[in-house]
Amino acid sequence: MPVAGLEGRVAIVTGAGRGIGAAVAKTLAANGVSVVVNDLGAAVDGSGADTSPAVETVAEITGKGGTAVVDGSDISDFAAAAGLIEGAVDKFGKLDIVVNTAGIIRDRMLFNMAEEEWDAVIKVHLKGTFNTIRHAAEYWRNQRDETAQNRIVNFASTSGLFGMPSQPNYASAKMGVVGLTYVAANTLGKYGVTVNAIAPSADTRMTPKAVVESRAAKPRRAEDVATVVAYLASTESSWCTGRVIGVSGSEVSLYSDPQIVRQVDSAQPWDLDTLGDALSRNFASVPRSSEGRWEKVRTVLTAGGGS
Repeated sequence: MPVAGLEGRVAIVTGAGRGIGAAVAKTLAANGVSVVVNDLGAAVDGSGADTSPAVETVAEITGKGGTAVVDGSDISDFAAAAGLIEGAVDKFGKLDIVVNTAGIIRDRMLFNMAEEEWDAVIKVHLKGTFNTIRHAAEYWRNQRDETAQNRIVNFASTSGLFGMPSQPNYASAKMGVVGLTYVAANTLGKYGVTVNAIAPSADTRMTPKAVVESRAAKPRRAEDVATVVAYLASTESSWCTGRVIGVSGSEVSLYSDPQIVRQVDSAQPWDLDTLGDALSRNFASVPRSSEGRWEKVRTVLTAGGGS
């Protein structure tokens, strides 16, 4: 039976042919959401195009009684993204949810990365996310419904949050998505839109084999991420906007918003020597990370699914 807050809604899920995107599309559809399964069908590095993965996802959804359609638009193209939004509204009469999972990787160390490798990843992850948000935002703004329960769920990454050395392009794009999430949340609340970002850890085709094997004792399933996305996409999550949520298996984490941790001030303009002394005395001792200092709450589920 569909969970509260999802049945009858309409969603676009980008990158939904495989991996996390497919898991999200299937989870939403299983809970009564009509889903536009968007996927260009490119290889992991962004080359080529093949809609068969999206077709397979839709076939699985419809085979179980759900509602879904295929869309092969390239969301990194501004006009194509507009067509994606318009097509969803034309097909289903409305749009409630946009989930941005589409992405590619072109891993390389910073000193070896080619310009094209940088541009390609930024174009798909950051520009693609902007494109879908921009056109969905225009649609929702034109509805002028402050009571609406519209949702955007973007995908960030721990690669950006922690600075993965081999992914300067991917990490930069994903941190750009975090900034865009904050902007969209602050801009679109008056139109009944919440905007959040997921920083997932899941074993998909984009995860190096060695990493998957090292975590065999505790698999990180795409379905675990999809469950959290489904909650954020529901009308039950109206309290949550402008936040970054981490998901790794059964662990769900709330990241802090950027905040000042220490500040120095002066009654007069700083001179270089005085400023240097003040910064070294007051800032050098502040740790970069609060790792190990967060509160962890463990929930035990009962047979009925409650806690």
